[in-house]
Amino acid sequence: MLIAAAASCTSIDFEKLQPGSFSGTLIVMWVGPGASSGDGKFVFVPDPHDRLTFIRPGGKENPIVPGVMYTDGGSVPRAVQVFRGFNPWGYAPAYMVHDWIFTAHHCLVDGRKDPVYVAVSDIGFDESGVILGEAIWTLMKEKLVIRDDVVAGAITTAVRSPFAKKIWDGSPGACENSAVTEDHLREIERAVPGSTVDEARRRHLDIAGAIRSFRRASNAVEVGRVTF
Repeated sequence: MLIAAAASCTSIDFEKLQPGSFSGTLIVMWVGPGASSGDGKFVFVPDPHDRLTFIRPGGKENPIVPGVMYTDGGSVPRAVQVFRGFNPWGYAPAYMVHDWIFTAHHCLVDGRKDPVYVAVSDIGFDESGVILGEAIWTLMKEKLVIRDDVVAGAITTAVRSPFAKKIWDGSPGACENSAVTEDHLREIERAVPGSTVDEARRRHLDIAGAIRSFRRASNAVEVGRVTF
């Protein structure tokens, strides 16, 4: 499937890409059972005191700082996940950066002008695949993952396939439709205080006030954390 995707899109020479740099902390939380497949619903949660940040090689562009969003890691087809290197969470920090570029793009298309979206407004679809490759290179350079140019090259190329382009193009209202729900924001805020402040402000929600009025433990479960 990945080979077919690579044949139908512009390829990327992964070996010619350069690593950038990561800083901050990645947090992924489980917030529910998800779709009928039973895989679960996962959210990238910004650490309010140590935001995950990716700086591209040369540091010329704006840093990429993901906000709260739903994520499935790398959108790797289930049939391919059995092969080494194609775990959907294998390059999780890189996938969070790539997911955020798509999320921000959908919000920009829907007319949102929030600074967090505008910061990545110059990034186009093809460039988003290059950035994913740079982020994966960075994980390899830091020896957080084993170097595998074949797998990384296949993934980097596949994210510029027609299927990925269809997701990029989205549809009107994609920003609102894909936003983390208020219920999930409250659970996240209970687990990581301060993590939803920016999102709540953008959407004019009183998440912090809601959880103060009804105190209990969070139903969200932290399933992954990486600090650079």
